[in-house]
Amino acid sequence: MRLSLLIARRYLFSKKTHSVINLISRVSAFAVGVPVAALIILLSVFNGLEGLVKDMYGDFDPDIAVMPVQGRVFAEDSLDIVSIAELPLVAAVSRVLEDNALLEYRGRQFIGTVRGVDPQYAEVVPVGGMVVEGDFELWFGDMMQAVVGQGLAYSLMIHPALRDPLNVLVPRKGASFSSLLPVEAYRQRRIFPAGIFELDAETDGKYIFTPIEFTRELLGEPSGMSSLMVRLTEGADPARARDAIAAVAGEEYRVLTRFEQKASFYRIMNYEKWGIFFIVFMVVVIASFSVVGSMVMLIIDKRGDIRTLFNLGGQAGFVRRVFQREGMLIACLGALGGMALGLLVCWLQITFGIIKIPAQTFLFSSYPVAVQIRDVGVILVSFLAVNWVIVKATVAVMIPKSMIRI
Repeated sequence: MRLSLLIARRYLFSKKTHSVINLISRVSAFAVGVPVAALIILLSVFNGLEGLVKDMYGDFDPDIAVMPVQGRVFAEDSLDIVSIAELPLVAAVSRVLEDNALLEYRGRQFIGTVRGVDPQYAEVVPVGGMVVEGDFELWFGDMMQAVVGQGLAYSLMIHPALRDPLNVLVPRKGASFSSLLPVEAYRQRRIFPAGIFELDAETDGKYIFTPIEFTRELLGEPSGMSSLMVRLTEGADPARARDAIAAVAGEEYRVLTRFEQKASFYRIMNYEKWGIFFIVFMVVVIASFSVVGSMVMLIIDKRGDIRTLFNLGGQAGFVRRVFQREGMLIACLGALGGMALGLLVCWLQITFGIIKIPAQTFLFSSYPVAVQIRDVGVILVSFLAVNWVIVKATVAVMIPKSMIRI
C-alpha cells in the first residue's frame, strides 16, 4: 500500500483523531451519497416503466411487421406469404387490414381504427389475454362480430349484452361531399360487438377488431392488406429474422422488428431517461462541492503535518497525493453508501411493492422498478470522475509549492 494512501486513511479513519474535521468529512460523504442513491432509484424507476411499456406494446405489436414502402394497402398476392411462413425462424403469420373509420352506436359517434384480422391473428398476437368482457370470437356461425377497446366502448357506451349493431363508416374513394345527403359519400357496414379488450389508454381508446373480410368489404379492397404480422419462434433473433423475411419480401416492403415499429416512441423514452439523469447529476455535482469544504478545513488543520512531511523529504507531489486520496476516500465512501441505499430501496420496492399506483389497472398495482448494472456503473464512474477533478483542483489551490516550503 502506498504511503500517501496509508496517511490519507489514517486521517479519515483513525480512532485517535475524533475531531470536528472527521465529523465534517463523514457528513460530506453522506451529502454526496444521497444524490447517488436518488440517481440509482430514478433510473431504475424509468427502466421499470420502460419495461412495462414494452410489455404492453408486446401484447399488441407483432415480433415482425411487413408493410409496403409506398401506400397503405397492397394486394395479398403481391407478397409471397407462403414462403415467409415456411422460414425456420417464423412460427405464425397473420394478414391484417386496418384503417380509420367513423363509428356510430346508438346515436353516439367516435373516430376509431378498424383492424381486420384473419383467424391466425390470435397465434401471432396474444389478444385473448386482453379481453375483459366476452370472448375474442370474431365469428358466430356465419355472422361476423367485433371486439372493441375498453376506452372506445366507454366513449360509445357499448355493451355486448345489448346486442345493438355498431355502424362503421368510411369515405368512398373519389366521393364528393357537396351533396345534401353526405351519408351517400360513405361506405357503411354494421357489425355486432361481442367482447371488450383492455390494454392501455391509447390502444383500447381507438381500436376495434373485426374479421378481415368485414374490413375488406368496408374499404372495397377484395384482397387488400395493410401489413403481414409475424410471430417468431421462441429464442429467435429478431434482427436475423428481419433480414431473412426482407430477402423474401423484396425491396417493395419494409420489414420492421417490434422496437422499430415504435422507434420514435422508444427514442423519446430514452431521451427522457437520460435527460433526468443529467438534471439530477447536476445536483450530484453541487453536492460534491461539500467535499471541497472538508478538504479546505483538513488542509488548514494539517499544516503542521504538511511541514513535517516536507522536512522529512516529501515532495510537493507526494503531499498533494495524500490529500487527493483523502478527498477520493470521502467520495468513494459516499458513493458506496449511496449505491447501497439506492439498491436497498429498489429491492424493497421490487420485493414488497411499497409505493402503490393510485390508478386501478389489471396490469400492475405498484410502481415498477428494474435495476440495470450498466446504469449503476455509469453513475459511479461519472460521480468519481467529477469528484476527482474537484478534489485535484482544490488540493492544487490549497497546497502550492510556495506554502510547502514555509
